Amino acid sequence: MRSIFNASLFHLRPQHLYWRQAFAFFLGLTLPVCVMAAEPEDLDSTPVPPPLVLEPTVITAVQQSSPLTIITNPKDPRQPVPASDGTDYLKTIPGFSAIRNGGTNGDPVLRGMFGSRLNIRTNGGLMLGACPFRMDAPSSYIAPETFDKLTVIKGPETVLWGPGASAGTVLFERGPEHFAQLGSRLSGSVLAGSNGRFDKVLDGAVGGPQGYLRAVGNQSQADDYKDGGGHTVPSRWDKWNGDVSLGWTPDADTLLELTAGKGNGEARYAGRSMDGTQFKRESLGLKFEKSNLGGVLDKFETQVYYNYADHIMDNFRLRTPDPSSMMPMPMASEVDRRTLGGRMAATWKWTEVELITGVDALRSEHRVRDSEYAMMTDTFTDTDEMAWSKDAVEHNYGAFAELTWYAAERSRVITGARLDRALAKDYRQTLRSMSMSSSNPTAGDTRADTLPSGFARYEYDLADSPTTVYVGIGHVQRFPDYWELFSAGSGPAGTSNALSGVKPEKTTQIDFGVQYNRDDLQAWASGYVGQVQDYILFDYSTSMMGMSSSKAENVNARTLGGELGAAYRLTPNLKADATMAYAWGKNTSDGQALPQMPPLETRLGLTYQKGAWGAGALWRIVAEQNRVAVNQGNVVGQDFGKSAGFGVFSLNTSYRISKQLKVSTGVDNLLGKDYAEHLNLAGDAGFGYPGDKAINEPGRTLWTKVDFSF
Repeated sequence: MRSIFNASLFHLRPQHLYWRQAFAFFLGLTLPVCVMAAEPEDLDSTPVPPPLVLEPTVITAVQQSSPLTIITNPKDPRQPVPASDGTDYLKTIPGFSAIRNGGTNGDPVLRGMFGSRLNIRTNGGLMLGACPFRMDAPSSYIAPETFDKLTVIKGPETVLWGPGASAGTVLFERGPEHFAQLGSRLSGSVLAGSNGRFDKVLDGAVGGPQGYLRAVGNQSQADDYKDGGGHTVPSRWDKWNGDVSLGWTPDADTLLELTAGKGNGEARYAGRSMDGTQFKRESLGLKFEKSNLGGVLDKFETQVYYNYADHIMDNFRLRTPDPSSMMPMPMASEVDRRTLGGRMAATWKWTEVELITGVDALRSEHRVRDSEYAMMTDTFTDTDEMAWSKDAVEHNYGAFAELTWYAAERSRVITGARLDRALAKDYRQTLRSMSMSSSNPTAGDTRADTLPSGFARYEYDLADSPTTVYVGIGHVQRFPDYWELFSAGSGPAGTSNALSGVKPEKTTQIDFGVQYNRDDLQAWASGYVGQVQDYILFDYSTSMMGMSSSKAENVNARTLGGELGAAYRLTPNLKADATMAYAWGKNTSDGQALPQMPPLETRLGLTYQKGAWGAGALWRIVAEQNRVAVNQGNVVGQDFGKSAGFGVFSLNTSYRISKQLKVSTGVDNLLGKDYAEHLNLAGDAGFGYPGDKAINEPGRTLWTKVDFSF
């Protein structure tokens, strides 16, 4: 049998767990005291910036930056405990929630929308996972702290970054390096916490006016956590990433950058019948940008990218096969996906108009190979000894244009349109449903659709107030993604399978809101009302021999909701912030609730900052969710009952030792609340959980993080 990591090395021994908890306590409580005991001249040699210049060391709420757009620095420490993946970070932003997967690798949800309705990009490229049930969601390959900037654009309000983004667009980006002369920089962090949490991040660059070399890497691990009731939840993980960027900057307006990266990891899940024992990632990219061209054509940019995911799931490396389950013997499945894409765009500028035009394309190939077990001879053949079988190839070719018209001194019109040609070819020779196989009637078939999308938004700045109001309407036609076409056990009634029967999703949504920005007060509110024709829904109500079967079908749906937030500086040192998010959906075809909708959530934060010291408190309040559609959902999760509300209180403190060094420490779920999120996976019987019970969240969690930069 093959194992990417040695199981005995991966398992964290109890003494390691206790050591890391002690380290978190010691570092968080004693380091500031040691610094205070230093000679006064030691502190004077590294002056601390004025309090108003310093950003809060620990973020308790992410506020909206401009109409429908949120921009934040994913390197900033935040509460709860700093993120292990992209989903973990996104769920702290108002409007986002997550289908919980245990300790790591959840799936992000924005305004109740999931999957390819949410367009997640890293450095402009698309990293797609390979697992048919999204055990390796695209966000699981993202280490947030290795990126410089996170941008979220809510709703169908941009066409620049690919097709199908009816819920929103998420951009994780690394910026180019700038050195006025030969030099270098180095930054990083170390985090230790409860449940064996131990993270390391290192980010360094060397270069000069003509170019640079940057290397960034991280390693993150944790043991099984304990919930608020003191019960151990199988959830440990170990993952790493490394990326290198080589840039050529012959002048201030030209950039040619080559990037390469790799990563891997493993994680076990209390809510799945298999664990993820390999999350291999390989990435390559080449980008060229030329700005300030001096004419109507102001900027030209082009890039190509290659992303490869090789994922293994099995039931024996991180657990013992359950003899009473449907898989009492060792089993493994390996899937991979190669995604090759490119994008070209030009920015045109006139006196009152800015226009961005371009084209993009991608090709994604998916393969699978499964292990074999011969019961008569008790012989197991692992996946690496089996041949690959290609099951799907997808293409997309798109053209787009987005225009900003500065119609008057205080008003703007932003509009965009794109046209996509999407294709999917079915290479499966057989179909599997409830452990049975049958010939595939669509084997070798290619499905293609031409899909238009567009939006228009009006923004107006009030004359006597730092206030912007806006309203926009967008329409997106989304081709079904791999999981909707190939993972469902069957398609709508009267069709051979999902490939032949599931229609493209058509979303029309109105977005509106207000943004207020003053020195001591920032406030905003954003709302939306949407109509979705042919919403793609998964139905799990059919079962045989105790196993549920998924069916993908189209229904019509209506959605509405919104987010609001405010940050108010009570005194020069004390700031309060609050955010609230609500999402509502209805299956209008069946007259019932739309499944997998997050409940109402409120976050109340209080931050104190004086000189080098900082402290904060976060109270997260989540309402009960009574609007459910039992046995319906998506490829990952389904509603299996109503959920109770809960409140979680957390505290943090921080100290900036110098410009180069700061330490922050906190306790999440201070009162040890025993609770579960509504969007969650049901427990797996192999770990002793009933199949209709959600997995509980971590109890009291201590953590300490040290950030440094030179």
